[in-house]
Amino acid sequence: MVNVEISKSFVDGNIKCPPSKSYTHRAIAIASLANGKSIINNPLLGRDTIATISGCKMLGVKIEKTNDKFNSLEILGMNQFETPKDVINAENSGTTIRILTSMAALVKNGYTIITGDDSLKTRPMKPLISALNQLGVDAFSSNEKGTAPIIIKGGGIKGGLVSIEGNISSQFISSLLISCIYALSEVEIKIKGKQVSIPYITSTIETMKKFGVVIEHNKEYLNYFIPNDKYKPTNFIIPGDFSSASLIIAAGILAGRKITLSGLNFHYPQGDMKIIDIVKQMGGDIRVYKEKGEVIVYGSNSLDGIDCDLVNTPDLLPVVSIIALKARSPMRIFGILHARFKETDRVSNITKELRKMDVNIIEEEDKIIINPSKSLKNAELDSYNDHRLFMAFTIASMLTDKSVVSGAESIDVSYPSFLNDLKRLGAKVNLMQ
Repeated sequence: MVNVEISKSFVDGNIKCPPSKSYTHRAIAIASLANGKSIINNPLLGRDTIATISGCKMLGVKIEKTNDKFNSLEILGMNQFETPKDVINAENSGTTIRILTSMAALVKNGYTIITGDDSLKTRPMKPLISALNQLGVDAFSSNEKGTAPIIIKGGGIKGGLVSIEGNISSQFISSLLISCIYALSEVEIKIKGKQVSIPYITSTIETMKKFGVVIEHNKEYLNYFIPNDKYKPTNFIIPGDFSSASLIIAAGILAGRKITLSGLNFHYPQGDMKIIDIVKQMGGDIRVYKEKGEVIVYGSNSLDGIDCDLVNTPDLLPVVSIIALKARSPMRIFGILHARFKETDRVSNITKELRKMDVNIIEEEDKIIINPSKSLKNAELDSYNDHRLFMAFTIASMLTDKSVVSGAESIDVSYPSFLNDLKRLGAKVNLMQ
């Protein structure tokens, strides 16, 4: 692993927010299912989204980068795919393997095998496999444990009524929504239990709408009605990523003077937009200019600890956990059980690593409590090669005299320019040889 050394820093300046990883995944997949040519402008080209591009290409879709200033993708889509000539490698991307699993059911004939790295092979797939089985698709886990490698027989999706658990990942629902418009009959999805991460489903529905397909659902997002329809090729502009923006906002709160974030779009639903409300509730100085697509954040000496429910925004857990280091009263973060099923068990790993910095943190199954700390110790922090943990721990380390964080290579998953952006803002961050 590549380590970075971080010294006490103050940050200041302007940053353009990188494109949304979530919208890039969805736009690539949906454009691949639209007969004809679509243009995806301002895509995020990171390790995860490149895995989606590679997977779609193996299904027979033609995807090329254009030479325009937007670094656009030109996608020539189809709604019936070719049998892949090799195993599809989703790398570390849960979104990739889950979306492509349903898409693979639309292969004309033959079998598709999808796998990933060691981390991805531990992530749950059983609810999606079961849902596809209910819809007439022959899909199964090769190890019979409900994890990758996944094998899907082509021939199409029959359709009908399907029930699926909603408490593990919203990506299962997004996967079904994206591909089931091409089922032989209409599809109705019923969610069992509570649905987590609803904003990611609304992002899927919004992207589908841009390609001409409207999904009906009840207001609780527990029932979905998927029509037999076709996507229309279109030009789609990827909005800035509030998941990445939340990290820069955290840097501004913890160690900033004044940071201006541009390139945001408040008209597209993104769950991690909630970071703005969380910072405001904690008493942080953050100002929003929606029409300009800008956020300005000022450093805070002290914040209020609050009760924070992240059931719909699990990717904010690392960010909120480090912002809590400036709280003068206990911070209770709950609704995070499903964060244990991300790239790593983020609940457990955040607890272990922040304790190295002398943070008084209590871990429960679905909650952590972070108590006020007078000062932070220098520490050697392990990110477990989890991109969001690496970035959060790097920012937290700016509050110490000198700390080391492992796993710098992970940032190419979602925010390849993260370290360069921090340095541009004045952070003292150096790669260790």
